[in-house]
Amino acid sequence: QVQLVESGGGLVQAGGSLRLSCATSGLAFNKYAMGWFRQAPGKEREFVAALSWSGGRTLYADSVKGRFTISRNNAKSTAYLQMNSLKPEDTAVYYCAAESLGGGVFEAKRYDYWGQGTQVTVSS
Repeated sequence: QVQLVESGGGLVQAGGSLRLSCATSGLAFNKYAMGWFRQAPGKEREFVAALSWSGGRTLYADSVKGRFTISRNNAKSTAYLQMNSLKPEDTAVYYCAAESLGGGVFEAKRYDYWGQGTQVTVSS
């Protein structure tokens, strides 16, 4: 059974940092690209960042470029999202997802497995 479990969310002041983790089990992690998405209240789920299976290719939404960094540790089957210089508009539930083709893409429909999400709230 494939599981993706996010952690690391919470409440932080604007300008602060958080590091999200996505622990996976039940899949060949080193063959999957990993992505992070977010959904704010009343809004559609949106792409945040993606990382290829090798770690050699990254994609970021324009809104987070230069502030967020996606990474992975294949030995721990875990992906991360380091979020710096957080803004109130970053407030959302953050989801990690795994994509079997391995390239790392921004389309949510391409992802095979999803976590349950972790809440990130940034106060002004």
